[in-house]
Amino acid sequence: MRKILIVGAGQSGLQLALGLQSQGYEVTLMSNRTADEIRAGRVMSTQCMFHTALQHERDLGINFWESQAPRIEGLGVSVAAPDSTRAVDWVGKLDGYAQSVDQRVKMAGWMETFAQRGGQLVIHGAAVSDLDYFSRTYDLVLVSAGKGELVSMFGRDASRSPYSEPQRALAVAYVHGLGPRPEHPDYDAVRCNLVPGVGELFVMPTLTISGRADILFWEGVPGGPLDVFQGVKDPSEHLALTLELMEKYTPWEYARATKVELTDANGTLSGRYAPTVRNPVGRLPGGGLVLGVADVVVANDPITGQGSNSASKCAASYLSSIVERGDQPFDESWMRQTFDRYWDTAQHVTKWTNAMLGVPPEHVLGLIGAAGQLQPVADRFANGFNNPADFENFFYDPEKTAAYLASVTGA
Repeated sequence: MRKILIVGAGQSGLQLALGLQSQGYEVTLMSNRTADEIRAGRVMSTQCMFHTALQHERDLGINFWESQAPRIEGLGVSVAAPDSTRAVDWVGKLDGYAQSVDQRVKMAGWMETFAQRGGQLVIHGAAVSDLDYFSRTYDLVLVSAGKGELVSMFGRDASRSPYSEPQRALAVAYVHGLGPRPEHPDYDAVRCNLVPGVGELFVMPTLTISGRADILFWEGVPGGPLDVFQGVKDPSEHLALTLELMEKYTPWEYARATKVELTDANGTLSGRYAPTVRNPVGRLPGGGLVLGVADVVVANDPITGQGSNSASKCAASYLSSIVERGDQPFDESWMRQTFDRYWDTAQHVTKWTNAMLGVPPEHVLGLIGAAGQLQPVADRFANGFNNPADFENFFYDPEKTAAYLASVTGA
């Protein structure tokens, strides 16, 4: 059977490894950390996954935490007025529920499953020189480690990457003790709080090492009042800053956060990166080729919560392309076709995410406002997080937005 090496044990690398393993491929997975080190380490993301991405996990039978993780049935948007009241506040219902499972729980569990099922697990931080050697012994080498030296092999695609600098400063805290949202105490929702010109606060339930928790996630405009987490090493100071900013900019969220505490000493994360699309094929010094996966080739800002969804969709798309290839060579033209097939869906995520990072045009503000009066608009906007391609139909073009709103009010 064909031999495949996957470098990087995140959502895409592990999902693809388990998928290929189930199809009988001889898979080697390279990770720079053991399962125990991942479990005991720092939180890695916010990872709210919507229906389509969750279904890819179900299809592989690796949705091990589905019964334990909170079911997220809605997605709400609030817009802060200059006086810190809410100018807009609504929640759309999702057609299929979303879920967030702390990646420390999921990646460690998946890694152990891969090894138990006979997969070759190598704990080693791979360098380009390693891949030069391995590319001669494997039929296909896939790079799904989204950070570090290996990413430099994949050149930036300027035509698809409008930003060269980070557009948000990111700060995450995992907490216990958050109270329910009084508007919908009977079901869970992701809350997106927009503070114009300042940034965004996302609040979502999750399953972490210690059980049910909530994530408080600030995205601050660089250089603005939320861009204060750089250099904050102490987790309790990070949480105190998070709450202080909530009290000032989103007091309605702060009101239910007065009793929160961190889930664990590793429950905070901060950083920033420029959203970038890269050339999918990396060329090694010895002439071998490697194919980039998920974040390596399409890294979007987390403002639209698409990272783990895109990783899942990329892994599912690549799995199909690999299986359909049969015994034919995994050459450069196949690699490019494989990426193009994934880009068919990924391009919609990139377009939408980059739009949300800018100042929203008048018609988009009107659409978000209308969702507060028209439930079908709120529901459609919420379900766009599962299928960003739908935003083409009613979001970007003022005429399409007007026609859509007219059709709803007319109905």
